[in-house]
Amino acid sequence: IESIDLLRGVVMVLMALDHTRAYFHLGAFVNDPTDLAITTPVIFFTRFITHFCAPVFVFLAGTSAFLYGSRKTKPALFKFLITRGLWLLFVEIVIMNFIWFFDIRYSTILLQVIFAIGVSMIALGILIFLPKKAILILALVLIAAHNLLDGITMEGNHFSSIIWYILHQYSFIEFSGNFVMIVEYPVLPWIGVMVLGYCFGGLYAKDFDAGKRKKWLLRLGIGATVLFFLLRGINIYGDLVPWTTQKNTIYTIMSFLNVTKYPPSLSFLLVTLGPAFLFLYATETAKNRITDFFLVFGRVPFFYYILHILFIHLFALLGLLITGGDWKIMILDERDFAGGLLASYGYPLWVAYLIWIGVVLLLYPLSKKYMNYKGSNKDKWWLSYL
Repeated sequence: IESIDLLRGVVMVLMALDHTRAYFHLGAFVNDPTDLAITTPVIFFTRFITHFCAPVFVFLAGTSAFLYGSRKTKPALFKFLITRGLWLLFVEIVIMNFIWFFDIRYSTILLQVIFAIGVSMIALGILIFLPKKAILILALVLIAAHNLLDGITMEGNHFSSIIWYILHQYSFIEFSGNFVMIVEYPVLPWIGVMVLGYCFGGLYAKDFDAGKRKKWLLRLGIGATVLFFLLRGINIYGDLVPWTTQKNTIYTIMSFLNVTKYPPSLSFLLVTLGPAFLFLYATETAKNRITDFFLVFGRVPFFYYILHILFIHLFALLGLLITGGDWKIMILDERDFAGGLLASYGYPLWVAYLIWIGVVLLLYPLSKKYMNYKGSNKDKWWLSYL
């Protein structure tokens, strides 16, 4: 189903932009690009456009689980989701944390999107045995109602606090011995997104009429987008931080669009998934050189995800070597962030854009080669985990 792979490919390429900005832009390690007090429109929208990545990535993981399960029995799908979820937890904690930081001491454990997908897959593996309507209702409740929990906050590193952080509260947890854990992707809303993506997969079942599917995509896309503007306009529910009138029109628009990602608010999910549905509607039958380019990344997302972060981090280290900087600051640990060593590191934003384009072009032939290998070796079960 090329439109699904195309959408996934587009967001994977955009994802690299955000990660390149994080490793190359001046002050990116210490400044929030959505902080209206210090950001600029160019920096803000560079960040905002990448907001589409995680929700679409997680949502389509659920859709892929449905399509995979349509060829399997429920027990077989359950086994796949549980084992792949556990595998992703290992990848996030052991492999990705090393790639992100290059710190062999693992002084910082960052739980991000791969962690959220892993937990969500395990949850989905349990939920698939429920009736379809019950699964759909649960997904909608998790997405629409989880902001009611925003007022519940915990402190410290007690077991109960850590459980709540993992479920619904972004947190920076300090332990003894120079060790910290950052829960960046609390899982409750992400479970809802993946489960909704699983339900959404029914639109792409072999016996589902294509014309009827396009009508549903259009309705979902317009409905979610309109609902975002209504909720955000009312400014009472749907996001942890209300928007406010700013010093000029562009900054007021930025405030309006500055929705919460950690954890993803209802408004955040509406403004990202709504356009994603419209993209699927518009590209149902699209086929050209541009779509072929993005399809490559969409068909090997996990492979590309790991490599693009590794390459970006290595290039950042190489950039310091070339410019005579201290390459050791790219071996990141909690002392670098606490001591402010990274505050003066970085390059103009246009450099980050050039590096982004270079990374994507460099990874294209590698991703295409792996895509072809994966396509010609469908009998190898382990490829479904990569």
